[in-house]
Amino acid sequence: MLKFKDDYTTLTATFEDFILLVYTVIDDLYQRSVPVCVSQRRNVHTAKMSDSEIITLSICGELIGIDSEKAWYSFVKRNYRHLFPHLCCRTRFNRTRRALLQVTELLRQKLAQSFPIPDSRYFVIDSFPLPVCKFGHARYCRSFREDGANYGKCPSKKETYFGFKVHALITIEGYVTAFEITPASVDDREGLRDLAENHLRVTIFGDKGYTGENLLQDMREKGICLMSLKPSNHKNNWPKEIRQLIFRFRRRVETVFSQLSEQLNAEKVLAKSFHGLCTRLQNKILGHNLCMAFNSVFGEQCDIG
Repeated sequence: MLKFKDDYTTLTATFEDFILLVYTVIDDLYQRSVPVCVSQRRNVHTAKMSDSEIITLSICGELIGIDSEKAWYSFVKRNYRHLFPHLCCRTRFNRTRRALLQVTELLRQKLAQSFPIPDSRYFVIDSFPLPVCKFGHARYCRSFREDGANYGKCPSKKETYFGFKVHALITIEGYVTAFEITPASVDDREGLRDLAENHLRVTIFGDKGYTGENLLQDMREKGICLMSLKPSNHKNNWPKEIRQLIFRFRRRVETVFSQLSEQLNAEKVLAKSFHGLCTRLQNKILGHNLCMAFNSVFGEQCDIG
């Protein structure tokens, strides 16, 4: 996703330029979107770093692939202190980063309104596993049990894991428009019902996990056309052309999940709390959407499929 060389881009040639670009966009969105009760909260003027700087560093740390918060803070302190001369201590940085979770979600929602992102009526729904520990250590894991972590199955990997599941609604251009984290045992259809609340008169493509007459009826009542793959022996299966169409559109979500897991390490949980886990995943998804938006501005092909 990020290759800071002349072979790949002519506008963002170094990582330092990219940090400045991200900060410019994030600070502009922050000033225009964040409520006054947050931006002018008590003692905010005495803070060494602004909220925009902390969010920028959080996004860039996820995009560059440094998973350890301690390692990323040390990297910035050693190499980019001239960009952040008032860098706060590491513990303060991490606490403020987690406290800005709702602000980061607000910026992700406002991003689509500020960039030439296609207003798509076609979405793809899917989920990916988020194990919090190795399966053999699951019985001893106590960190996330109170937050709902449990056992679930991943059909694509044909394995049982312990942790959570991330449900995501993605446009066919590749933007993550909505997502939620649920216990691993939650059915994919329940995740679709939650994510579809704010989407009316759209078409959603899904795999075989999103079948069932009750689900189709619920979606019809909301004005949503759900087109999901059906088992090969289904008596009312789609024609071959429709199945190929659904399969081709579903490749978008596989590409996005591959970027989140392979490049941004979304499935690698190093957080010690559920709040920290949500914060890291929120920053990864915001960083992904931000890079997609930059591509649209730079004139690069935006359709990752």
